Amino acid sequence: MTTLQQSTPRHRGFTAATIRLFERTIPDPFVLAILITIVVAVLAALFGPKASVQSIVGGWGKGFFDILTFAFQITLVLVTGHAFAHAPPVQRVFRSVVAIARTPEQAAGLTFLLVAIASFFNWGLGLVVSALLAREVAQRMKVDFAWIVAAGFSGWVVWASGISSSIALAQSTPGSAMNVVEKLTGQVLPFSSTVFASFNLVPTIVMLVLMPLVLAWIKPGPSETVVLDVAKYPEAPPRSKPSGPLTPAQRLEHSRLVSGALGVGGIAYLIYAWRGAAQLSGVNAVIFVMFVAGVILHGYPLAYADAIKNAAKQTGSMMLQYPLYGGIMGMMDATGLPDQISHFFIAISNAHTLPFWSYVCSLFVTFLIPSGGGHWAVQGPFVVPAAVALHASVPATTMAVAMGEQVSNMMQPFWAAPVVAMAGVGVQRVLGFTVVTFGLGVVVYGAALLMLS
Repeated sequence: MTTLQQSTPRHRGFTAATIRLFERTIPDPFVLAILITIVVAVLAALFGPKASVQSIVGGWGKGFFDILTFAFQITLVLVTGHAFAHAPPVQRVFRSVVAIARTPEQAAGLTFLLVAIASFFNWGLGLVVSALLAREVAQRMKVDFAWIVAAGFSGWVVWASGISSSIALAQSTPGSAMNVVEKLTGQVLPFSSTVFASFNLVPTIVMLVLMPLVLAWIKPGPSETVVLDVAKYPEAPPRSKPSGPLTPAQRLEHSRLVSGALGVGGIAYLIYAWRGAAQLSGVNAVIFVMFVAGVILHGYPLAYADAIKNAAKQTGSMMLQYPLYGGIMGMMDATGLPDQISHFFIAISNAHTLPFWSYVCSLFVTFLIPSGGGHWAVQGPFVVPAAVALHASVPATTMAVAMGEQVSNMMQPFWAAPVVAMAGVGVQRVLGFTVVTFGLGVVVYGAALLMLS
Protein backbone atom coordinates (compact mmCIF):
# COMPACT_ATOMS: atom_id res chain seq x y z
CA MET A 1 0.00 0.00 0.00
CA THR A 2 2.84 2.37 0.82
CA THR A 3 4.45 1.79 -2.59
CA LEU A 4 1.16 2.45 -4.33
CA GLN A 5 0.58 5.72 -2.49
CA GLN A 6 4.11 6.88 -3.25
CA SER A 7 3.81 6.10 -6.97
CA THR A 8 0.69 8.16 -7.47
CA PRO A 9 2.20 11.62 -6.72
CA ARG A 10 5.04 10.94 -9.18
CA HIS A 11 2.47 10.06 -11.82
CA ARG A 12 0.49 13.24 -11.19
CA GLY A 13 3.65 15.33 -11.26
CA PHE A 14 4.52 13.97 -14.70
CA THR A 15 0.96 14.52 -15.88
CA ALA A 16 0.81 18.09 -14.58
CA ALA A 17 4.00 18.91 -16.48
CA THR A 18 2.50 17.41 -19.65
CA ILE A 19 -0.72 19.42 -19.31
CA ARG A 20 1.25 22.65 -18.74
CA LEU A 21 3.16 21.93 -21.95
CA PHE A 22 -0.09 21.45 -23.89
CA GLU A 23 -1.59 24.64 -22.52
CA ARG A 24 1.51 26.66 -23.45
CA THR A 25 1.94 25.28 -26.96
CA ILE A 26 -1.54 24.37 -28.30
CA PRO A 27 -3.83 27.32 -29.11
CA ASP A 28 -7.62 27.41 -29.18
CA PRO A 29 -9.04 24.71 -31.52
CA PHE A 30 -10.45 27.33 -33.91
CA VAL A 31 -7.07 29.03 -34.22
CA LEU A 32 -5.51 25.62 -34.68
CA ALA A 33 -7.95 24.83 -37.50
CA ILE A 34 -6.92 28.06 -39.26
CA LEU A 35 -3.22 27.18 -38.89
CA ILE A 36 -3.80 23.66 -40.24
CA THR A 37 -5.67 25.15 -43.21
CA ILE A 38 -2.65 27.29 -44.02
CA VAL A 39 -0.23 24.37 -43.63
CA VAL A 40 -2.31 22.09 -45.86
CA ALA A 41 -2.61 24.82 -48.50
CA VAL A 42 1.19 25.17 -48.58
CA LEU A 43 1.70 21.38 -48.72
CA ALA A 44 -0.89 21.08 -51.49
CA ALA A 45 0.86 23.81 -53.49
CA LEU A 46 4.26 22.13 -53.07
CA PHE A 47 3.38 18.46 -53.45
CA GLY A 48 -0.11 18.19 -54.96
CA PRO A 49 0.18 16.79 -58.50
CA LYS A 50 -2.86 18.85 -59.60
CA ALA A 51 -2.00 21.95 -57.57
CA SER A 52 -2.87 25.41 -58.85
CA VAL A 53 -4.26 28.56 -57.35
CA GLN A 54 -7.66 27.69 -58.80
CA SER A 55 -7.66 24.11 -57.47
CA ILE A 56 -6.55 25.18 -53.98
CA VAL A 57 -8.96 28.10 -53.61
CA GLY A 58 -11.81 26.38 -55.45
CA GLY A 59 -11.32 23.11 -53.55
CA TRP A 60 -11.28 24.96 -50.22
CA GLY A 61 -14.53 26.76 -50.99
CA LYS A 62 -16.25 23.62 -52.25
CA GLY A 63 -15.20 21.61 -49.20
CA PHE A 64 -16.26 24.45 -46.87
CA PHE A 65 -19.85 24.13 -48.05
CA ASP A 66 -19.97 20.40 -48.79
CA ILE A 67 -19.42 19.54 -45.12
CA LEU A 68 -22.21 21.74 -43.73
CA THR A 69 -24.88 19.02 -43.77
CA PHE A 70 -22.64 16.58 -41.94
CA ALA A 71 -21.53 19.31 -39.50
CA PHE A 72 -25.13 20.02 -38.59
CA GLN A 73 -25.85 16.33 -38.21
CA ILE A 74 -22.96 15.81 -35.77
CA THR A 75 -23.95 18.94 -33.85
CA LEU A 76 -27.44 17.46 -33.46
CA VAL A 77 -25.93 14.22 -32.14
CA LEU A 78 -24.44 16.23 -29.26
CA VAL A 79 -27.49 18.43 -28.73
CA THR A 80 -30.07 15.64 -28.70
CA GLY A 81 -27.88 13.50 -26.45
CA HIS A 82 -27.43 16.42 -24.04
CA ALA A 83 -31.17 17.06 -23.92
CA PHE A 84 -31.97 13.38 -23.42
CA ALA A 85 -29.56 13.16 -20.48
CA HIS A 86 -31.31 16.08 -18.77
CA ALA A 87 -34.78 14.53 -18.97
CA PRO A 88 -36.12 14.06 -15.40
CA PRO A 89 -36.79 10.30 -15.75
CA VAL A 90 -33.26 9.75 -17.07
CA GLN A 91 -31.73 11.70 -14.21
CA ARG A 92 -33.78 9.71 -11.69
CA VAL A 93 -32.36 6.53 -13.17
CA PHE A 94 -28.83 7.91 -12.83
CA ARG A 95 -29.38 8.78 -9.19
CA SER A 96 -30.84 5.39 -8.32
CA VAL A 97 -27.97 3.56 -10.02
CA VAL A 98 -25.28 5.70 -8.39
CA ALA A 99 -26.88 5.05 -5.01
CA ILE A 100 -25.77 1.40 -5.32
CA ALA A 101 -22.13 2.39 -4.74
CA ARG A 102 -20.94 2.26 -1.14
CA THR A 103 -17.28 3.26 -1.55
CA PRO A 104 -15.47 5.83 -3.72
CA GLU A 105 -13.84 3.01 -5.69
CA GLN A 106 -17.22 1.45 -6.45
CA ALA A 107 -18.62 4.85 -7.38
CA ALA A 108 -15.76 5.55 -9.78
CA GLY A 109 -16.03 2.16 -11.45
CA LEU A 110 -19.81 2.44 -11.75
CA THR A 111 -19.58 5.98 -13.13
CA PHE A 112 -17.02 4.87 -15.71
CA LEU A 113 -19.15 1.93 -16.85
CA LEU A 114 -22.36 3.96 -17.11
CA VAL A 115 -20.65 6.69 -19.14
CA ALA A 116 -18.96 4.11 -21.37
CA ILE A 117 -22.30 2.43 -22.12
CA ALA A 118 -23.97 5.79 -22.78
CA SER A 119 -21.06 6.90 -25.00
CA PHE A 120 -21.21 3.71 -27.03
CA PHE A 121 -24.79 4.58 -28.01
CA ASN A 122 -24.49 8.38 -28.21
CA TRP A 123 -21.24 10.27 -27.67
CA GLY A 124 -23.06 13.50 -26.76
CA LEU A 125 -25.06 11.64 -24.13
CA GLY A 126 -21.85 10.18 -22.71
CA LEU A 127 -20.25 13.60 -22.29
CA VAL A 128 -23.23 14.96 -20.39
CA VAL A 129 -23.71 11.84 -18.28
CA SER A 130 -20.10 11.99 -17.09
CA ALA A 131 -20.62 15.42 -15.56
CA LEU A 132 -24.04 14.62 -14.10
CA LEU A 133 -22.97 11.36 -12.46
CA ALA A 134 -19.81 12.91 -11.05
CA ARG A 135 -21.80 15.64 -9.32
CA GLU A 136 -24.28 13.09 -8.00
CA VAL A 137 -21.50 10.94 -6.53
CA ALA A 138 -19.72 13.95 -5.03
CA GLN A 139 -22.90 14.99 -3.23
CA ARG A 140 -23.38 11.50 -1.77
CA MET A 141 -19.89 10.76 -0.45
CA LYS A 142 -16.51 12.35 0.17
CA VAL A 143 -14.44 11.87 -2.99
CA ASP A 144 -11.84 13.85 -4.87
CA PHE A 145 -14.09 15.65 -7.33
CA ALA A 146 -11.58 15.89 -10.18
CA TRP A 147 -10.89 12.15 -9.82
CA ILE A 148 -14.58 11.22 -10.05
CA VAL A 149 -15.06 13.59 -13.01
CA ALA A 150 -12.05 11.92 -14.64
CA ALA A 151 -13.65 8.52 -14.00
CA GLY A 152 -16.70 9.69 -15.93
CA PHE A 153 -14.75 11.33 -18.74
CA SER A 154 -12.65 8.17 -19.06
CA GLY A 155 -15.83 6.33 -20.03
CA TRP A 156 -15.80 8.45 -23.18
CA VAL A 157 -12.71 6.52 -24.34
CA VAL A 158 -15.01 4.12 -26.23
CA TRP A 159 -17.23 6.67 -28.02
CA ALA A 160 -15.70 6.38 -31.51
CA SER A 161 -15.98 2.58 -31.27
CA GLY A 162 -19.75 2.90 -30.76
CA ILE A 163 -22.80 3.33 -32.95
CA SER A 164 -22.68 7.15 -32.82
CA SER A 165 -19.06 7.28 -34.02
CA SER A 166 -18.94 10.11 -36.55
CA ILE A 167 -16.37 8.17 -38.59
CA ALA A 168 -18.26 4.86 -38.62
CA LEU A 169 -21.59 6.61 -39.18
CA ALA A 170 -20.27 8.56 -42.17
CA GLN A 171 -18.95 5.39 -43.82
CA SER A 172 -22.30 3.64 -43.25
CA THR A 173 -24.36 6.53 -44.68
CA PRO A 174 -24.73 6.38 -48.50
CA GLY A 175 -24.04 9.70 -50.20
CA SER A 176 -22.52 11.35 -47.11
CA ALA A 177 -19.99 14.07 -47.93
CA MET A 178 -17.70 12.38 -45.38
CA ASN A 179 -18.04 8.86 -46.79
CA VAL A 180 -14.49 8.64 -48.12
CA VAL A 181 -14.73 4.86 -48.48
CA GLU A 182 -17.76 5.08 -50.78
CA LYS A 183 -16.13 7.80 -52.89
CA LEU A 184 -12.96 5.74 -53.42
CA THR A 185 -14.31 2.19 -53.53
CA GLY A 186 -18.03 2.50 -54.24
CA GLN A 187 -18.77 0.56 -51.05
CA VAL A 188 -20.65 1.50 -47.88
CA LEU A 189 -19.29 -0.01 -44.66
CA PRO A 190 -22.04 -1.53 -42.48
CA PHE A 191 -21.62 -1.59 -38.71
CA SER A 192 -21.09 -5.34 -38.88
CA SER A 193 -17.69 -4.71 -40.49
CA THR A 194 -16.67 -1.77 -38.30
CA VAL A 195 -18.36 -1.21 -34.94
CA PHE A 196 -19.29 -4.85 -34.33
CA ALA A 197 -16.08 -6.38 -35.70
CA SER A 198 -13.86 -8.29 -33.25
CA PHE A 199 -10.91 -5.90 -33.68
CA ASN A 200 -13.15 -3.15 -32.30
CA LEU A 201 -15.37 -4.94 -29.75
CA VAL A 202 -12.63 -6.95 -28.01
CA PRO A 203 -10.43 -3.98 -26.97
CA THR A 204 -13.54 -2.04 -25.96
CA ILE A 205 -14.58 -4.86 -23.61
CA VAL A 206 -11.01 -5.06 -22.25
CA MET A 207 -11.14 -1.35 -21.43
CA LEU A 208 -14.46 -1.84 -19.63
CA VAL A 209 -12.89 -4.55 -17.46
CA LEU A 210 -9.55 -2.91 -16.69
CA MET A 211 -10.43 0.76 -16.21
CA PRO A 212 -12.40 0.38 -12.92
CA LEU A 213 -9.31 -1.33 -11.46
CA VAL A 214 -7.02 1.42 -12.74
CA LEU A 215 -9.29 4.13 -11.34
CA ALA A 216 -9.17 2.51 -7.91
CA TRP A 217 -5.36 2.41 -8.16
CA ILE A 218 -4.99 6.14 -8.89
CA LYS A 219 -7.51 7.34 -6.28
CA PRO A 220 -6.00 10.23 -4.28
CA GLY A 221 -5.26 9.69 -0.63
CA PRO A 222 -7.22 11.48 2.13
CA SER A 223 -4.68 14.31 2.41
CA GLU A 224 -4.86 14.97 -1.37
CA THR A 225 -8.64 14.85 -1.74
CA VAL A 226 -10.33 18.03 -3.04
CA VAL A 227 -14.11 17.81 -2.69
CA LEU A 228 -16.85 19.53 -4.70
CA ASP A 229 -17.71 23.08 -3.62
CA VAL A 230 -21.49 22.95 -4.15
CA ALA A 231 -21.97 26.59 -3.14
CA LYS A 232 -19.46 27.74 -5.77
CA TYR A 233 -20.84 25.50 -8.53
CA PRO A 234 -24.60 25.14 -7.93
CA GLU A 235 -26.78 23.15 -10.30
CA ALA A 236 -29.25 25.01 -12.51
CA PRO A 237 -32.79 24.56 -11.16
CA PRO A 238 -35.09 22.44 -13.35
CA ARG A 239 -37.85 24.20 -15.28
CA SER A 240 -41.23 24.18 -13.54
CA LYS A 241 -44.66 25.12 -14.78
CA PRO A 242 -45.78 28.70 -14.00
CA SER A 243 -48.17 29.07 -11.09
CA GLY A 244 -51.64 30.48 -11.44
CA PRO A 245 -53.96 30.51 -14.45
CA LEU A 246 -52.25 29.74 -17.76
CA THR A 247 -52.81 31.59 -21.01
CA PRO A 248 -53.78 29.55 -24.10
CA ALA A 249 -50.19 29.83 -25.35
CA GLN A 250 -48.81 28.62 -22.00
CA ARG A 251 -51.20 25.67 -22.00
CA LEU A 252 -49.82 24.57 -25.35
CA GLU A 253 -46.24 25.10 -24.19
CA HIS A 254 -46.81 22.91 -21.14
CA SER A 255 -49.15 20.37 -22.73
CA ARG A 256 -48.15 16.73 -22.50
CA LEU A 257 -50.60 16.02 -25.33
CA VAL A 258 -48.55 18.14 -27.74
CA SER A 259 -45.33 16.32 -26.89
CA GLY A 260 -47.18 13.02 -26.89
CA ALA A 261 -48.53 13.62 -30.39
CA LEU A 262 -45.04 14.34 -31.71
CA GLY A 263 -43.69 11.33 -29.86
CA VAL A 264 -46.34 9.01 -31.32
CA GLY A 265 -45.58 10.31 -34.80
CA GLY A 266 -41.87 9.70 -34.26
CA ILE A 267 -42.43 6.16 -33.00
CA ALA A 268 -44.66 5.43 -35.99
CA TYR A 269 -41.89 6.54 -38.35
CA LEU A 270 -39.37 4.37 -36.52
CA ILE A 271 -41.68 1.37 -36.95
CA TYR A 272 -42.01 2.11 -40.67
CA ALA A 273 -38.24 2.38 -40.97
CA TRP A 274 -37.74 -0.88 -39.07
CA ARG A 275 -40.14 -2.63 -41.47
CA GLY A 276 -38.31 -1.17 -44.47
CA ALA A 277 -41.15 1.14 -45.51
CA ALA A 278 -39.03 4.25 -44.79
CA GLN A 279 -35.34 5.00 -44.95
CA LEU A 280 -33.52 5.78 -41.71
CA SER A 281 -29.89 4.85 -41.15
CA GLY A 282 -26.49 6.10 -40.08
CA VAL A 283 -26.21 9.41 -38.29
CA ASN A 284 -29.83 10.34 -39.08
CA ALA A 285 -31.07 7.29 -37.18
CA VAL A 286 -29.08 8.24 -34.07
CA ILE A 287 -30.40 11.82 -34.16
CA PHE A 288 -34.01 10.79 -34.71
CA VAL A 289 -34.10 8.20 -31.94
CA MET A 290 -32.57 10.62 -29.42
CA PHE A 291 -34.94 13.38 -30.53
CA VAL A 292 -38.08 11.28 -30.16
CA ALA A 293 -36.98 9.87 -26.81
CA GLY A 294 -36.10 13.35 -25.53
CA VAL A 295 -39.44 14.86 -26.54
CA ILE A 296 -41.35 12.08 -24.78
CA LEU A 297 -39.25 11.99 -21.60
CA HIS A 298 -39.23 15.77 -21.01
CA GLY A 299 -43.01 15.65 -20.84
CA TYR A 300 -44.01 18.96 -22.44
CA PRO A 301 -42.69 21.05 -25.36
CA LEU A 302 -41.17 23.99 -23.50
CA ALA A 303 -39.13 21.73 -21.22
CA TYR A 304 -37.55 20.04 -24.24
CA ALA A 305 -37.00 23.35 -26.01
CA ASP A 306 -35.15 24.67 -22.97
CA ALA A 307 -33.02 21.52 -22.80
CA ILE A 308 -32.07 21.97 -26.47
CA LYS A 309 -31.18 25.64 -25.88
CA ASN A 310 -28.90 24.68 -23.00
CA ALA A 311 -27.28 21.96 -25.08
CA ALA A 312 -26.67 24.32 -28.01
CA LYS A 313 -24.34 26.40 -25.83
CA GLN A 314 -21.80 23.57 -26.04
CA THR A 315 -21.67 23.53 -29.85
CA GLY A 316 -20.04 26.86 -30.72
CA SER A 317 -16.53 25.50 -31.25
CA MET A 318 -17.81 22.64 -33.39
CA MET A 319 -19.75 24.94 -35.71
CA LEU A 320 -16.66 27.09 -36.22
CA GLN A 321 -14.29 24.23 -36.92
CA TYR A 322 -16.21 21.86 -39.18
CA PRO A 323 -16.41 24.19 -42.22
CA LEU A 324 -12.65 24.77 -42.01
CA TYR A 325 -11.94 21.05 -41.88
CA GLY A 326 -14.28 20.59 -44.83
CA GLY A 327 -12.21 23.19 -46.67
CA ILE A 328 -9.04 21.26 -45.83
CA MET A 329 -10.62 18.10 -47.21
CA GLY A 330 -11.64 19.99 -50.34
CA MET A 331 -8.12 21.32 -50.95
CA MET A 332 -6.62 17.88 -50.53
CA ASP A 333 -9.12 16.30 -52.89
CA ALA A 334 -8.76 19.00 -55.57
CA THR A 335 -4.94 18.93 -55.63
CA GLY A 336 -4.37 15.18 -55.29
CA LEU A 337 -2.37 15.61 -52.07
CA PRO A 338 -3.86 12.48 -50.38
CA ASP A 339 -2.31 10.29 -53.07
CA GLN A 340 1.13 11.62 -52.22
CA ILE A 341 0.66 11.06 -48.47
CA SER A 342 -0.75 7.58 -49.04
CA HIS A 343 2.49 6.64 -50.80
CA PHE A 344 4.31 7.17 -47.50
CA PHE A 345 2.00 4.78 -45.67
CA ILE A 346 2.34 2.25 -48.47
CA ALA A 347 6.11 2.46 -48.11
CA ILE A 348 6.18 1.75 -44.35
CA SER A 349 3.26 -0.69 -44.16
CA ASN A 350 1.90 -3.94 -45.47
CA ALA A 351 -1.63 -5.31 -45.57
CA HIS A 352 -1.37 -6.44 -41.94
CA THR A 353 0.30 -3.40 -40.35
CA LEU A 354 -1.46 -0.53 -42.16
CA PRO A 355 -4.35 -0.33 -39.63
CA PHE A 356 -1.83 -0.09 -36.78
CA TRP A 357 0.20 2.67 -38.45
CA SER A 358 -3.02 4.51 -39.28
CA TYR A 359 -3.87 4.26 -35.58
CA VAL A 360 -0.48 5.68 -34.54
CA CYS A 361 -0.93 8.54 -36.99
CA SER A 362 -4.43 9.15 -35.61
CA LEU A 363 -3.11 9.46 -32.06
CA PHE A 364 -1.03 12.45 -33.13
CA VAL A 365 -3.59 14.01 -35.48
CA THR A 366 -6.16 14.14 -32.67
CA PHE A 367 -4.02 16.57 -30.70
CA LEU A 368 -4.28 18.93 -33.68
CA ILE A 369 -7.85 18.09 -34.76
CA PRO A 370 -9.98 17.08 -31.75
CA SER A 371 -13.20 16.56 -33.73
CA GLY A 372 -13.82 13.04 -35.06
CA GLY A 373 -15.49 14.24 -38.26
CA GLY A 374 -12.88 16.92 -38.90
CA HIS A 375 -10.14 14.42 -38.14
CA TRP A 376 -11.53 11.97 -40.69
CA ALA A 377 -11.81 14.75 -43.27
CA VAL A 378 -8.04 15.15 -43.06
CA GLN A 379 -6.79 11.57 -42.47
CA GLY A 380 -9.43 9.51 -44.28
CA PRO A 381 -8.53 10.66 -47.80
CA PHE A 382 -4.99 9.27 -47.53
CA VAL A 383 -5.35 6.13 -45.38
CA VAL A 384 -8.22 4.65 -47.40
CA PRO A 385 -6.29 4.82 -50.72
CA ALA A 386 -3.33 3.22 -48.94
CA ALA A 387 -5.58 0.39 -47.73
CA VAL A 388 -6.91 -0.17 -51.25
CA ALA A 389 -3.40 -0.17 -52.73
CA LEU A 390 -2.06 -2.63 -50.14
CA HIS A 391 -5.23 -4.78 -50.14
CA ALA A 392 -5.46 -4.11 -46.40
CA SER A 393 -8.72 -4.21 -44.46
CA VAL A 394 -10.58 -1.00 -45.26
CA PRO A 395 -12.93 -1.39 -42.24
CA ALA A 396 -9.98 -1.98 -39.86
CA THR A 397 -8.06 0.98 -41.31
CA THR A 398 -11.15 3.16 -40.95
CA MET A 399 -11.78 2.12 -37.34
CA ALA A 400 -8.07 2.52 -36.54
CA VAL A 401 -8.51 6.25 -37.16
CA ALA A 402 -11.57 6.25 -34.88
CA MET A 403 -9.70 4.37 -32.14
CA GLY A 404 -6.80 6.82 -32.19
CA GLU A 405 -9.27 9.68 -31.99
CA GLN A 406 -11.05 8.39 -28.89
CA VAL A 407 -7.87 7.40 -27.06
CA SER A 408 -6.11 10.75 -27.61
CA ASN A 409 -9.28 12.56 -26.52
CA MET A 410 -8.28 11.55 -22.99
CA MET A 411 -5.45 14.09 -23.21
CA GLN A 412 -7.29 16.65 -25.37
CA PRO A 413 -8.66 19.69 -23.46
CA PHE A 414 -11.18 20.43 -26.24
CA TRP A 415 -13.66 17.72 -25.23
CA ALA A 416 -12.83 17.78 -21.54
CA ALA A 417 -13.79 21.48 -21.46
CA PRO A 418 -17.60 21.05 -21.70
CA VAL A 419 -17.47 18.24 -19.14
CA VAL A 420 -15.56 20.25 -16.54
CA ALA A 421 -17.72 23.29 -17.27
CA MET A 422 -20.88 21.29 -16.52
CA ALA A 423 -19.28 19.68 -13.48
CA GLY A 424 -17.49 22.74 -12.10
CA VAL A 425 -13.84 21.70 -11.81
CA GLY A 426 -10.48 22.63 -13.35
CA VAL A 427 -9.58 20.86 -16.60
CA GLN A 428 -5.88 20.49 -15.71
CA ARG A 429 -6.54 18.36 -12.66
CA VAL A 430 -9.01 16.14 -14.52
CA LEU A 431 -6.59 15.50 -17.38
CA GLY A 432 -3.96 14.72 -14.78
CA PHE A 433 -5.94 11.56 -14.06
CA THR A 434 -7.10 10.72 -17.59
CA VAL A 435 -3.50 10.52 -18.81
CA VAL A 436 -3.57 7.03 -17.30
CA THR A 437 -6.67 6.19 -19.37
CA PHE A 438 -4.79 7.44 -22.40
CA GLY A 439 -1.81 5.19 -21.68
CA LEU A 440 -3.94 2.10 -21.19
CA GLY A 441 -6.00 2.84 -24.30
CA VAL A 442 -2.90 3.27 -26.46
CA VAL A 443 -1.74 -0.23 -25.56
CA VAL A 444 -5.10 -2.02 -25.65
CA TYR A 445 -6.39 -0.70 -28.97
CA GLY A 446 -2.99 -0.82 -30.63
CA ALA A 447 -2.52 -4.45 -29.64
CA ALA A 448 -5.98 -5.35 -30.91
CA LEU A 449 -5.24 -3.88 -34.33
CA LEU A 450 -2.02 -5.88 -34.60
CA MET A 451 -3.53 -9.16 -33.41
CA LEU A 452 -7.16 -9.10 -34.61
CA SER A 453 -7.38 -6.98 -37.78
